[in-house]
Amino acid sequence: MNTRTGEIGNRLHHLDSTTLPAGHLLVRCNNRRTTRCAACAEVYRRDTFHLITSGLRGGKGVPERVATHPRVFATFTAPGFGPVHNRPTGPARTVRRCHCGTLHDQDDPVLGTALDPDTYDYEAAVLWNAHAGLLWRRFSIYLRREVAKRAGLTQRDFREHARVSFAKVAEYQKRGAVHFHAVIRIDGPDGGDTPPPAWATADLLTDAIRAAATSARVDGPTIDGRAHTFAFGRQLDVRTIRSADFDGGQELTERAVAAYIAKYATKGAETATGALDRPLKFLAELAQLDITDHARRLIRTAWTLGARKDLEHLRLRAWAHMLGFRGHFSTKSRRYSTTLGALRTARTEHRRAQATAAAAHEDGPETTTLVLAHWVYAGTGLTDTEAWLTETLAPAPGTEGEPTRG
Repeated sequence: MNTRTGEIGNRLHHLDSTTLPAGHLLVRCNNRRTTRCAACAEVYRRDTFHLITSGLRGGKGVPERVATHPRVFATFTAPGFGPVHNRPTGPARTVRRCHCGTLHDQDDPVLGTALDPDTYDYEAAVLWNAHAGLLWRRFSIYLRREVAKRAGLTQRDFREHARVSFAKVAEYQKRGAVHFHAVIRIDGPDGGDTPPPAWATADLLTDAIRAAATSARVDGPTIDGRAHTFAFGRQLDVRTIRSADFDGGQELTERAVAAYIAKYATKGAETATGALDRPLKFLAELAQLDITDHARRLIRTAWTLGARKDLEHLRLRAWAHMLGFRGHFSTKSRRYSTTLGALRTARTEHRRAQATAAAAHEDGPETTTLVLAHWVYAGTGLTDTEAWLTETLAPAPGTEGEPTRG
């Protein structure tokens, strides 16, 4: 149809999927998990990379002055639920023997599993995951209070002088407990568009983060007379993000932080524990799955707790495959940077403009409307041949181009 006159052209375009590669019309499933769809997960990873990067150095509608704002990279861990097989490090980062007496290899599947499953607190581990998102929200509230306190401001006055922005991603440790990696930044009152006040420094932000992480608490349920309370673990790592390159491995660059966070945005419990990447329909499915006994116990515990009426709001059965965690894997504050939705929209508009230009070049002023009908769902993911081709076309690690701005 001619978009200017409304007249229907004299040619109708017909698309037959048998003429397409592999005989299928390929569309995006938009699944972020690498184990479910490597192609869509790669798009999600790159979008997350640009989202984090734009909040560190500008671009995508964010002014470049944000690169001068105080910002840190912080890692918040879960508390301990019992001894697990690990690779402790000593002086000069030398690897020592585990408590079991074994010097585990880095890829040893036993890493992260309980030394004594009968005494490991699986109940608390699952409930920790279920409350981790709420604990982060509590921490973000406390953080603003702590920053305001160090600036000598009240909460009301603080909003008129500065704003705390962040972007975070959840990662599963090998033991199956969620922890968070976050970029945290101090801006002016209007976010990245305004400079931070003179008192805002990375040291002040670091001190406030440590105080807020120590104070944040979430009261959990009481089960069989046992009251649960959740807080972050003792291991808290806060490092200032520098604009310079790595200096002896001590300084974090913007690119390194963005790549690190983006990597974990496409992973779930299945990459750390051998657990599932999709919900369970019946608990009996566990018997047929090739997963570790540690992951099996975590899933079984989530399923059992999910049957309790007082825990219905946690939806533990629906999220048993995620070991109880039901939060978003990557989140950000409103003023940190652009959004994933804006990046997807920009990409869609770019592809549409390309298609329109190609059609105009081929057909002249007359365009046609393509009507899709009689399609049948064939499956999710790539065939073995398509997966092989995708891997051969992927850039080698470390050779990806710098993220674009604008």
